[in-house]
Amino acid sequence: MREKKEINVEIGARARQAREQANMTQERLAERLECSPQFISDMERGVVGISLSTLKKLCLTLGVSSDSILFGTASETTLDALADRCRVLSKEQFAILVEIIEKYIEAVTL
Repeated sequence: MREKKEINVEIGARARQAREQANMTQERLAERLECSPQFISDMERGVVGISLSTLKKLCLTLGVSSDSILFGTASETTLDALADRCRVLSKEQFAILVEIIEKYIEAVTL
């Protein structure tokens, strides 16, 4: 049996909550995400992690922000607030990093 990582358990629980709030079954979500129902079950239980492309599809399908899945918060968190919590990078560096990540996600989901 695979050891569950805490982050996968947290993300999986939030994904399950979002799926249930959308009144969607695991089977229907799997169909929409083009994966197996077993993957959805494993992901929700934290047995497996989720890729960026699957996270994006999940958020679009369920109509939720990635913030709510990743951090358990609404998408109202501002760039400045996130940069304040990041003690290593300046706000300018953090903004550049966010832009790089957004471009990466865009490139891998084409």
